[in-house]
Amino acid sequence: GKWIMENILGTPPPEPPADVPLLEATSESNPNLSLREQMELHRRDPGCASCHRVMDTLGFGFENFDAVGRWRDKDNGAAIDPSGVLPSGESFRGPAELVRTLSQSKDDFARLLTDKMLTYALGRGLEPYDKCAVDEIVKQIADDEYRFSTLVTGIVLSEPFRMRRGEEAKP
Repeated sequence: GKWIMENILGTPPPEPPADVPLLEATSESNPNLSLREQMELHRRDPGCASCHRVMDTLGFGFENFDAVGRWRDKDNGAAIDPSGVLPSGESFRGPAELVRTLSQSKDDFARLLTDKMLTYALGRGLEPYDKCAVDEIVKQIADDEYRFSTLVTGIVLSEPFRMRRGEEAKP
């Protein structure tokens, strides 16, 4: 869920409070619970609930996949419930519906991916003066049916990339 918030939705959760118990403590004291049940216990702490209410729901959408990507129907003997509700209020009943719903936000995803790719290409964080270049690249991507090649071309031809300074050669 956290990864989806950071990399797909572009809305990373805040850092957890320092005094919040780790999830491992919940799972060790309740070893027979499914992950969803453990997270429900974890969300009972008001300091955890505000972020985990959103984050957990997104993660549950992919709970049918284990740590190495194999499909599974049970977690710790309990049937997996991969349903949830997005922050927008849209509900989903499994990974396919979650992906379908998330993929409808093409402009938002294109902007987030452009930000990340341009940051990588420049070797620095983006500054307010880079916004015009990002806006132009996102427009080009949308006009060309969201092709990845248009993103790469847009970055390479952008003013921030063309005007970036290389590092001084070291003797």
